[in-house]
This record gives sequence, structure tokens and C-alpha cells, in this order.
Amino acid sequence: MAKEKSDLLQGTLDMLILKTLALDAMHGWGIAQRIEQISDGVLNINQGSLYPALYRLEQQGWIESEWGSSDNNRQAKYYKLTRAGRKQLAQETQNWERISAAIAQILRAS
Repeated sequence: MAKEKSDLLQGTLDMLILKTLALDAMHGWGIAQRIEQISDGVLNINQGSLYPALYRLEQQGWIESEWGSSDNNRQAKYYKLTRAGRKQLAQETQNWERISAAIAQILRAS
């Protein structure tokens, strides 16, 4: 059975980017690939959503960036989580777990 690609719920992209960068610093394309890989291909982040989110997260001080060379020796902007970003990730994770538990409870109701 083929896996369907899913669009992300509003507001979850920031949390997924922060979580991905908590594992390691990486460039934008690498972030999108990692999210797709970890989700077994279910979540597909398009560039039109990814780069505005990265810009927004950087403006909020939750990530920072610097230029470096990618695996194929191209210049790429690498992003990493800041201390404020780690705090934000913890808050968003706690909120997500609370909301998803409530949704699951509603779905189980008869």
C-alpha cells in the first residue's frame, strides 16, 4: 500500500523544524529531507513553506544561521537551534502533546 503524503496542520511546521534542528545543524533542503525521512515519507515540506518558516524562526531568535559548504561543495545556509529555540521547542512539544491527547480522546468517544 502506497503512503499518502500529508499537508501539515497550521503551526506544526515550526515545531518540526525546531525538533529537527535539535538533533543537528543543517541546511534547508536537509531539514525538509530529514522530516520526510523520519516520517517515513508521510510529511513532505515544500520550499514555499520551508524558507518563510526558517526566516520567521530566525527573526524570533529561535534559530540562527551561517553560510557553509554542503556535501556537494555548494554554498548553503546552515541553521542551528538557539537556547531560546530549545525553550520554545519544549513549550510547543508540551502543547502539542496536550492538544493531540485531547483530539485522540474526542476521536475515541462514541
